[in-house]
Amino acid sequence: MLMSERVAMILAAGRGERMRPLTDHTPKPLLPVAGKPLIVHHIERLAAAGFRQLVINHAHLGAQIVAALGDGTAFGVQIRYSAEARALETGGGIVQALPLLGTAPFVVVNGDIWTDYDVKQLALAEDDLAQLVLVDNPPQHPAGDFRLEEGRVWADGAPRLTFSGIGLYRPALFAGCTAGASLPLAPLLRTAMAAGRVSGQWHRGRWFDIGTPERLAELEQLLRTN
Repeated sequence: MLMSERVAMILAAGRGERMRPLTDHTPKPLLPVAGKPLIVHHIERLAAAGFRQLVINHAHLGAQIVAALGDGTAFGVQIRYSAEARALETGGGIVQALPLLGTAPFVVVNGDIWTDYDVKQLALAEDDLAQLVLVDNPPQHPAGDFRLEEGRVWADGAPRLTFSGIGLYRPALFAGCTAGASLPLAPLLRTAMAAGRVSGQWHRGRWFDIGTPERLAELEQLLRTN
C-alpha cells in the first residue's frame, strides 16, 4: 500500500480536565504551542510523513476544532471529522470512526502529546493486530504500561515502558465492538497481546504528554529554544 493511501486518526475528543481553566473555553488540541495549535503540529508531521487522509474525532467544544482546521486544504491534507456527543474514550472513539478509516491498517495518534517520532517507521507483520510505540516512563507515570521483549509487547512482566499514544492498528482489532459506546483501548490491546499479536517499538527520542499547564509550558520552552 502506498503511504499516500494510508489513513491516520488524531484523537481530539478529550475534555482536558487537568488543563483547566485553559480548556474551559478552548479545546485542548487547539491550545497554542510555539505559535500554533498543538494539533497542527500533528497534522504537519503526518503530512510530512506522506499521510493525506486524516480523521479527527471531537466532542468538547468540537465545533472550534472544525472551524480552525476546516477540510485540511491549508495543510495539504483532507480532514474528515468523527463527532461524538460525549467523549467515547480511546477505543470507543476509534470504533465510532471506523467507517471513515477504511479496511486497511491505520495510524492513531493521541492529540495531547508531542513527539519527534517518525510515523513512517510503523509497520505490521502479517498476523499482527497492532504495533505500539513505547517510550521511557515519564515522572508522572513511573510504573509504565507494557513490557517490550524482542519486538513483542506483553501486558505482564518487567521492565515496563509507557505507551506513547501512537499506534498502528488493523480494523480487526475492534471486531465485535459497538459503535457509540464508551470503550477503553487497553483491554482490546491486552487480549491481542495474550495472543501474541502486538508488536512494538521503543522510541528514545523526544516525547511529551501534555497533561497539565506546567507540561505545556515546558514544551513551549523547549520548542522556542530549539
